[in-house]
Amino acid sequence: MASSRATALQSLEEKRNSKVILYATSDRRHLEANIAADILPFFVNHLDTIGDTEKISLVLYTRGGETLAAWSLVNLIRNFCKDFEVIVPFHCHSAGTLICLGADRIVMTKQATLGPIDPSVNGPMNPVATLNNQKIQVPVSVEFVNGYLEMARAELGISDEHTLASLLDNLSNKIHPMVLGQVQRTRAQIQMLAKKLLKYQAIDIQKQDDIVKFLCKESGSHDYTIYRKEAKDELGLNIEKPDDTLYAIIQSIYADIKNDMELDVPFEPAILLSSSPNYPYSCKRAIIESTSCGIDAFVSEGQLIKQVASATQIHGGMVPNILPQTFIQDNRTFEGWRHI
Repeated sequence: MASSRATALQSLEEKRNSKVILYATSDRRHLEANIAADILPFFVNHLDTIGDTEKISLVLYTRGGETLAAWSLVNLIRNFCKDFEVIVPFHCHSAGTLICLGADRIVMTKQATLGPIDPSVNGPMNPVATLNNQKIQVPVSVEFVNGYLEMARAELGISDEHTLASLLDNLSNKIHPMVLGQVQRTRAQIQMLAKKLLKYQAIDIQKQDDIVKFLCKESGSHDYTIYRKEAKDELGLNIEKPDDTLYAIIQSIYADIKNDMELDVPFEPAILLSSSPNYPYSCKRAIIESTSCGIDAFVSEGQLIKQVASATQIHGGMVPNILPQTFIQDNRTFEGWRHI
């Protein structure tokens, strides 16, 4: 465990009178990571080491991930404590926001942001698009599909069943019907999970409905950001503003995470190879950390290699006037979780 971060986590435990777990997923360009179910066994190890306790504080930095993994994580942590809070130093979006809904309180810094929880569906039947001459499967936003149909009804005033059926038929030609079915199931599921988690916030039923509606639908787009004031005053979530001492501790932890995971440094192979034909790398893409159990990190390791092929190598000598071409190989030698 990095000594400066270990000290800050210990200070946070003393300040909050709790046991602290840090969970961060990378949003470093080209080395992004998401909340996923593979974290659960590692959290079990940390929680078993901590044991049953009165209070757990989860320091969370993430751009999101799997809905059910977020749901499972909240329920897992709550099996080990009576009081659960989430501390948000900066970004905590999508599935991260869903985790926050399951906390007794959310401690947000002045720059901390939550976000909508409308998920996207990914699967083998998703539509395919071409980007940079490569075919990729496109995630299907649950609310974008619903927005398309609502636009037809509300904005365009289409009410004729035959016309609506024609629009739906046209949509199913672009998106596989099974994906559309999954979209509807996912939309219902995320609303159900959000309402179940919000019971811990001690918010009345009508307010819960309003929060779920806003986070799932009325925020407009998935990249909408919700700052502390809106989360507390408009949505009505149980938000705590840190005092100056707590803020300094949280900032110290976040600064160490940012440096350790190189979040501000895009992983651009061409740039990394600009001064050398080889570039060995070892990058942390997710961190689970506690003072009781140390660090578990999801790590990608390998070597970038720049190769220059001559026209003869490329075309067998048939077109000698073509300029040499540069190729970059990413020889990944390890990718997975490692205890540090």
